[in-house]
Amino acid sequence: MKPLFEELDFRPTPIGDLILRRRRMAMLDDLIVYEVLLGNGYLMSSLFHHVEEALADLGLGAVEGEVLDVVVGGLGLGYTAVAALRDARVRELLVVDVMRPVIEWHEKGLVPLGETLTGDPRCRLIEGDFFALAGAPEIGFDPEQPGRKFHAVLLDIDHSPQNLLDEKNATFYSADGLHRLAAQLLPGGVFALWSDDPPDEVFLKHLAEVFEAPQAHVVKFPNPLLERDSASTVYVARNPA
Repeated sequence: MKPLFEELDFRPTPIGDLILRRRRMAMLDDLIVYEVLLGNGYLMSSLFHHVEEALADLGLGAVEGEVLDVVVGGLGLGYTAVAALRDARVRELLVVDVMRPVIEWHEKGLVPLGETLTGDPRCRLIEGDFFALAGAPEIGFDPEQPGRKFHAVLLDIDHSPQNLLDEKNATFYSADGLHRLAAQLLPGGVFALWSDDPPDEVFLKHLAEVFEAPQAHVVKFPNPLLERDSASTVYVARNPA
C-alpha cells in the first residue's frame, strides 16, 4: 500500500516553495490524490478538477468556428488543457506556465495527465509569464509567431481577480490589462477565467468595458471533504467582432 504522503518534488521559487506531493486518502477508500502547494497554501488538488474542466468547456463552447487556436494560462495538473484538447476543433493549444518545474512534472510523467499532454501533437508547453505576455500584444503568447492572435484564451492561475498569487498580476484584471489581452484575440474570440470566489461585480464591470456580454457562471461541484457541494466561478466574455 502506498504511504499516506509522498513528496514527489520540491523547488524554491521567488514566490515560495513549490511542492508536488501524492497523498493516499484513507477516508475516501484510499483514493490517490495529487496536490500542489506554494508557500503555505494549496494551489490545486486532483480531488477537485470539475471547474478546471468547466473552464475549457464553457470557454470553448462560446467560440464559433470549425478550427480553433487556443491558449491556456496556467498548466497546473493539466485538467483545463486536457479538457480543451477534447474539443475536436482545437488545431493547436499553447499552455503557458511561468514555473519550469510544473512543465517538467508533465514531461517526466510525474503527474497523471502528463503523457496525455506531451503525447498530443496539437499541444505545446511554453515556459513564460502569462501576465507579462498578456500585456505585450506585439510579442504575444507564441514565441514562434510574435503578435499571433487566438480564438480563445483560458486562464487559471490566480485564485481570483482579488486573491492573487503575486500582487504584480493585479494590473491584468483592470480594463487596461484586459484591453491588451483582447488585442491578442481574433474578432469574436473568447476570454474565460476560473475564480475560486463568487462573481465579482467590479471585475464584471471591467470585462464589460472591453468585451461583449460578459457572464459569470457559478459552477457547483461535490466536495467529499465537506460532505456537501462547493462552488467556483467561470467568467466568459467575447471579443467584439
